[in-house]
Amino acid sequence: MDDEPPEHARYERHRLALAAVSEHDEAALVGAVLDDPDRVMVEAAIAGHIDARAAALHPLPSYPAWSETIAELIEDRPFLVRRLGEWTLFRAIVLGAPWRTEDLTEATDWLQRKVSESSASAEALAVLAERGRTKRVRNAAARKVSSRRR
Repeated sequence: MDDEPPEHARYERHRLALAAVSEHDEAALVGAVLDDPDRVMVEAAIAGHIDARAAALHPLPSYPAWSETIAELIEDRPFLVRRLGEWTLFRAIVLGAPWRTEDLTEATDWLQRKVSESSASAEALAVLAERGRTKRVRNAAARKVSSRRR
């Protein structure tokens, strides 16, 4: 007898389907997953998908079109919108595109940690070393700034 709650099984099915989806079928599948009635489970599955896909696409020219498509699908999901927006900010920072200091200082711990652990610009690291949300972020960014000066 399997005591696993049905939402756990659906989450795993969604997660596996999203991991294997082709670029061509991605929007349709994301839309179908978003129709699942368990909002929390859906957002966890889609956030994992956004993280995986954005990690692969953020340095590529195809990222803006992909993120625009996903943004249209998730526009009524604040957590997912924020995560996608933070991936876009991360992309700007690591690629040297324009970004705003206040966007980084107001970002989640997740993004600040990601930037402090990345090959971000000296400017971004200096901002986090001074104004990072947590001591861990401030210290990590300060170490990177210091090591670049040597």
